[in-house]
Amino acid sequence: MSDFVRDLPKVDLHCHLIGTVRATTFAELARAAKLDLPDEPERIFADINSLPPDPELYRNTRVPVPPGRSADEPEVSYSLFRASAWVIESLRSADDLTRIVYEAFEDAHRNNVRHLEMSFDEVPAHLSALGYTGSVNAYVDGIRMAERDFGMTGRLLAAVDRSHSGEAAVARVRTVVDNPNDYVVGIGLDNLETAGPPERFVDAYRLAGEAGLRRTAHSSEHAPIAANTITCLDDLGCDRIDHGYFVLEDDAVVARLRDEQTAFLVASTTSRRSWRPWRRASIAAMIEAGLNVIPCSDDPGMFPNSLNQEYRILAEDLAVPRERLIAMALAGVDACWLPDAQKAALRARFQAEIDAL
Repeated sequence: MSDFVRDLPKVDLHCHLIGTVRATTFAELARAAKLDLPDEPERIFADINSLPPDPELYRNTRVPVPPGRSADEPEVSYSLFRASAWVIESLRSADDLTRIVYEAFEDAHRNNVRHLEMSFDEVPAHLSALGYTGSVNAYVDGIRMAERDFGMTGRLLAAVDRSHSGEAAVARVRTVVDNPNDYVVGIGLDNLETAGPPERFVDAYRLAGEAGLRRTAHSSEHAPIAANTITCLDDLGCDRIDHGYFVLEDDAVVARLRDEQTAFLVASTTSRRSWRPWRRASIAAMIEAGLNVIPCSDDPGMFPNSLNQEYRILAEDLAVPRERLIAMALAGVDACWLPDAQKAALRARFQAEIDAL
């Protein structure tokens, strides 16, 4: 099974660029930038652990959410958001942006990933001289180098921070629309779901749709309700959903999503270590319910994680059979945002390699 998982061709459609940065790269960049950190960069990455929120919010969920901490948590925890902010602060040039993109593709290539889609955040103040266009060009340089060296394809999604206002989201999307790039094909709604309900972003998502951008959103991940996912599909026009575990709270919603075969990009591994058993139990229940579940790596540099590991968890811990793993890999191709001709070619390539397995 380990060999099968390794050799299975894959796509990774939910991956945060900052979350892909290697611990060694962060250490090098942080020291070069002379960041004032509370610990050694490598130690910070080793101790990433987002603490659970108020357990009262999750008291009666269908898949029980652990209310306390887990045995594998470090003495001092650094949240994923805090670590991400330090990584962003360590990036000081266009070359740094190109480097982390290229390394993300290099690591994905080691997992037999043939197509990678990554989301990127707004330009931080200390890189404002690059601007949106300069930053995107630096990212694209990294993708093109990876396409040349690894035979992969890649695309970018502009992240919309849901902790900001609806007006800020419109401005973000307007920037993307007014500065088109063939590699920037969509948008995604990021940050804690409890910080910004999806209905706040209807105008921004409408603008993206009118411009031909594809749309996704984190949904039913932190808020224990299924309704947010319906809002994302019906009001935001999302093509697929990131995470979605709490759709299990509503049988009618599950039935609709099963019938429509909505693509859910899921990860068993999370920076919230105490929630990892809950994540895996939820994914198992989603699979049992017939939902279209597709593994992703999410923040592989920081958890740490890999797409191979996600497939191994499904195969070994959740006893998902090979036929279903193959179906997930092919469903990932169907859910990707490549142009139709490239998608068809990629699917044919996957099918040929799977047949050879």
